[in-house]
Parts: sequence; structure tokens; C-alpha cells
Amino acid sequence: MPISGRGKRVPVPRTDQRNPAGASPSVRTRRIRRVARDLLGYEDFRPGQEEAMQAVVAGCDTLAVLPSGAGKSAVYQVAGELVDGPVLVVSPLIALQRDQVDRLAELDGLAGQAAQLNSTLPAREQRAALEGLADGTVRHLFLAPEQLTKPEVVEAITQARPALFVVDEAHCVSAWGHDFRPDYLRLGGVVEQLGHPTVLALTATAAPPVRAEIVERLHMRDAHVVVAGFDRPEIRLEVERHADAAGKDRAVLDRVTGLVGEGRVPGIVYSATRKGTESVADALTERGLRVRPYHAGLRRADREDTQRAFMADELDVVVATTAFGMGIDKPDTRFVVHAEPADSVDSYYQEIGRAGRDGQPALAVLVYRQEDLGIRKFFAAGVPAEEELQQVAGLVGAAEAAGLEDGVAVGQLREETGRAASPLARDLNLLEQVSAVVLDEDGAAHPAEDAPAPGEAAAAARELAEHHQRVDQSRVEMMRGYAETTQCRRQFLLGYFGEQLDRPCGNCDTCAAGLSCAPPDDGATPFPVQTPVQHAEWGPGVVMRVEGDRVVVLFDQVGYKTLALAAVLEHGLLARRDT
Repeated sequence: MPISGRGKRVPVPRTDQRNPAGASPSVRTRRIRRVARDLLGYEDFRPGQEEAMQAVVAGCDTLAVLPSGAGKSAVYQVAGELVDGPVLVVSPLIALQRDQVDRLAELDGLAGQAAQLNSTLPAREQRAALEGLADGTVRHLFLAPEQLTKPEVVEAITQARPALFVVDEAHCVSAWGHDFRPDYLRLGGVVEQLGHPTVLALTATAAPPVRAEIVERLHMRDAHVVVAGFDRPEIRLEVERHADAAGKDRAVLDRVTGLVGEGRVPGIVYSATRKGTESVADALTERGLRVRPYHAGLRRADREDTQRAFMADELDVVVATTAFGMGIDKPDTRFVVHAEPADSVDSYYQEIGRAGRDGQPALAVLVYRQEDLGIRKFFAAGVPAEEELQQVAGLVGAAEAAGLEDGVAVGQLREETGRAASPLARDLNLLEQVSAVVLDEDGAAHPAEDAPAPGEAAAAARELAEHHQRVDQSRVEMMRGYAETTQCRRQFLLGYFGEQLDRPCGNCDTCAAGLSCAPPDDGATPFPVQTPVQHAEWGPGVVMRVEGDRVVVLFDQVGYKTLALAAVLEHGLLARRDT
């Protein structure tokens, strides 16, 4: 059972080996603080950092949920110096890996070098990284999860006996998360193959169901969960509501132009579509701003140059899809404007968290038109036909039976089925999640060991897709709730993550308008926040927020639901349940 952090338990070191960081908590504390000071120049820790370091060096599997800009990488940098063996860091983006390797290279006093292992490197550099891990010259090895599909890589890492297995951006492991990556699903099995080194999972955004799934998927044992708090009080929260598309589009341009004119630069504008990023960027350029679009359809060289220019203060604004996301760490970003709602409150929190990381005032504005939620519902709507899933599973199995050892690529499936690449990739991801296929580093599919029959696999994959759809739709509705609430927006935002703010924040538009009021006293409601409940149709859930006459419940099977409290009480819709 995962254990909540916040100092509720002192981690107990494992007893199967001598702890190189020290046998007692006091000794480990002294050594942690000394390394943090000598290596990183730390005199003080940010919330959650030291607790997470303590748990890791004590040998406890640890999930650390620390706000954006709160120094998550410092946890494994410091702990990595106090464990007996190399440190593996699984990171979803090559750019993130490169950035972390470069940062470690700038530090004096590291016990060994840092290296990358990914498909963009020449074979000799990949060999050198693994050889360095084996002989001890490489202390930190950063790699993409796809590398861990290769038996020879896993074997080489096993021989090196890693002491710490770090999963960065750990929300990617959760189907509840806002940035799910199917290639993260295999990491729990890899942890066991490596002899279960201490696991450290790091993320800035994890609502309660995401935390639970991270712990389960990564096979974490008696996990110590550190939640430092989600509040970013330096970010002012605002929503501008508009009834028509033309007025909303004009408002985006006017707001951004005004912010830049006030010298509040740089900033990021998020748009839901690639076309939208280019349209907004062109319009802002015509107004004399230094602007570039950024989306996954641009050439890699163009994307990298835009990121470089943003970091070098050569741009006032980047207009981006969510492709401009993980790994963007510019502390003096002064504003984030959303031209459309994000696909969930999880995503919105992550995206606005790119502002104000230097602790100075920043602004997050959602320019909102209710109809724009239709874009997000469309993206969340796809459930493949069972016949299509069965066809894909059958083709993968037939290729293996025919002796095609390289597996089946999406291109081959397109030729066989006549379908587009994107839905085929979605089908393969679903089939991988139900243990019917395994995707290698190149994206080719192979039958999983003990794979179910194609018909059985297709039924399970469709059921999973329907569950994902229900959850995604519920999260879109929670985004609507954030945009349309007349109460304190920060209370709504934190309540989504299961954190209660005792009084209105005073730094959002509803507070400025005098609309916000304090949440009801827990004693005044039959269903306080975090109460486990049961619904006759939707099953078990947890109360996440109470707002006046409404209660928001997160159900295991259908996601977030907002219920009228009067109807709940009149019809007995919810019952408390024992945990």
C-alpha cells in the first residue's frame, strides 16, 4: 500500500546489505546536506526534496510529486552520490537526456561521468556508454524506455548492478496521466529483471489515481510517496470568456500583444492544433512581435532552433501545441496564454507550470469559448472497432508464425489493411497494454509471450479503449468546470489533485471580482474531501472537491463526475465505504 509522505514515516533502510549512505537517519541527513552543498551549492532544500532524498538513500522505493521548477533532478543527483552503484535515468525525450547530461558535466565532484544511450547515437558511442557503466567510469546513464526492449542492453545493465532506477516524467506510465507513453509500460518488468534496484519515480503532475498507477506499474515495493504540494502561488490565474470565435481569437492577440508591450516577456501561447499555432504566430508577427510557431509537424532542425531562440531571449513568444512541453525549463517565462482549453486539468497545470519558475510573479490566462471544448472531446473520442483490433493482432501473430523475426511495422500493416498510420499505431498501443503484442525500439510489433488469441485480445483492447474514453471525457468536463467556476480558481485547481486550500487565494480573477468564498467546513458536509464513497452505477470513488451545492467525485471506472449535493442526499446516490 503506498504511503503518503509529508513526514508521516521515517524510511527504514533495507537490511540485506550495508547502507553506504549511513546506518542511521541522522548520519544520512548530514551526508545528504553535505553533498547537496558541495555538489549543487544548496544551503536550503525546496519542499519535498530532502524527504525524497532521505527515502532513496535509505533504500525505499520512492514516488516524488514535486511542483514544476522544484528541482526534481536534484533528488537523484544528490542521492546518486550516496548509493552503492550506478544510476539509471529513464527519460522520455532525447532532448531531456542531453540537457541533463550537459548539466551534470558542469558539476564538480561527481563520482563518475554521465552518458546517454539512445538511437540517435552511433553504435560505438552506445557501446562506450555501456562499457563505462560496467567499469564504473559512467555513474549516470540516461536512456529512453525503448532501449530497455533490447535484451543485450538489459543484460549489460544487469551486469553493472545499478543501485538506483529513476523514472523521470513518471506520469507517462499511467493511462490516467496526461502524457501516457505505452513504452513506459514495460519498465516494471525491467525493474525486476535488474534485481529490483531502488526505484525513484519523479513527476510534477499526478492526481491520486495517477500516483496509484505509477506505484503499481513500476512494481514499487512499500513505496514512500512524497507530495510537496501543487500550489504555485506566484502564478495568477485568469479566464477570459467569449461567446464567438472571432471575438475570442481577437482577445488572444490583444492579450498577448498587451503583455509583451508591458515588457512581460517571454511567454508561451498554447493552441490545440498545428494550424492554430501558425495562424496565431503569423498574426502576432504582423503586430511586430518576435514570434515563432512550434509543433510536431515542423522539421526537427526548425523545432530545435526555435527552442534555442526561446532560451536565448531572441523571441517574445512561442506559439505551440503541447509538443512544446517536457524539458522546457526557462525560469523567467512570464506568461502562458491558452487559446483553447487544455485536454485536462492535469495538462493545464503542467503547461502553466512553465511560467514563473524563478519565483517571480507570472500569469496564466485561458481565453475560453465553450464550443472549443468540442475539439478536446473529438480528440478523446476514438474507440476502434473490435474487428480492426482482431485483424491487427492476427497479422502480427501470422508474421511471427511465418518466421519474420523483425516483427511487423506500421507501414506493413497499412499495406495489408489499407488503413492510416495513426489509428494503426493506436491499435498497437492498445494491444500492447493488454499484453497481446510487444513493440520494439523501432515500433515494430511482435506477439507477446503467452499472448491471448486475437479475438480475446481485441475484446480486451476495446474494453480498455472505452475505459480510456470515459476517463478522457470526464477530464474534459473538469476543464470546463475550471473555466466556468465562479469560486476561487486555485481552490478548484488544487482540489482536482486532492489538495484542499483553506481560503480563497486572492491571486485569481474570481478572487479579484469578490466572487470567491471559503470552502465549507468539513464538518458541515456528509462527504468531506478524500472520503471514499460508493455509487450504485459508477462503483467506488473518492471525493475530490466540495463546492457549495456540488460535490466532485473521482470514480475508478468513469473518471470525474460532478454531482448536485441535494440530489445525492435526496436519492442516496453516494454511500461512504470502508477502505
